[in-house]
Amino acid sequence: MLVKILIQAVGIVAMAINSLSFQRPTQKGILRMQLVSSLLFAFHFTMIGAITGGILNAIGACRAVVYGNRDKKWARSRWWLPLFIALYLAAYVLTFTVFGKEPTPGNLALEFLPVVGMTVTNISFLLDNERKLRALALVNSPLWMVYNGINRSIGGTVTEIISLISVIIAVIRFDVRKGDRKKNGRGEEKHEGS
Repeated sequence: MLVKILIQAVGIVAMAINSLSFQRPTQKGILRMQLVSSLLFAFHFTMIGAITGGILNAIGACRAVVYGNRDKKWARSRWWLPLFIALYLAAYVLTFTVFGKEPTPGNLALEFLPVVGMTVTNISFLLDNERKLRALALVNSPLWMVYNGINRSIGGTVTEIISLISVIIAVIRFDVRKGDRKKNGRGEEKHEGS
């Protein structure tokens, strides 16, 4: 019982770090916090038996290192995106082959949800645009929320709920209000003849 509580506690700590990451104003700041969160979630998911989630989070930690170093030549390679997507798909296949999860239609669909979520997130990191990164997080979170709920990951499920709220707040803070300032002409983009 104590072990189960500790495993869920790791997920809750990962949840807190992940949720706060979207409040960072820069992409690099978001990625640093998500690196730590991914490592904790990799451990958490593996320990609760959600193997796909564990593998995907371990890959996610590597991804955060790569995209957090985009100012370096090695991290700007165009091959990272297809490599990570191939690794996500490999994690999916390994879940049913090496790790022996029964390939029922329900399991096949469930285990594919986080693969799609990770792919969407991966694409968002390549955009080099915090606004689009936050928008694509709105796609990722519902997919992981279903996966986490079915796998009984308290931290994972709450993470996605909080992440959705956090992303919505960040969109309002950094994207909507900025757009409103532009429309109101507060020091930005003044139009002549109006």
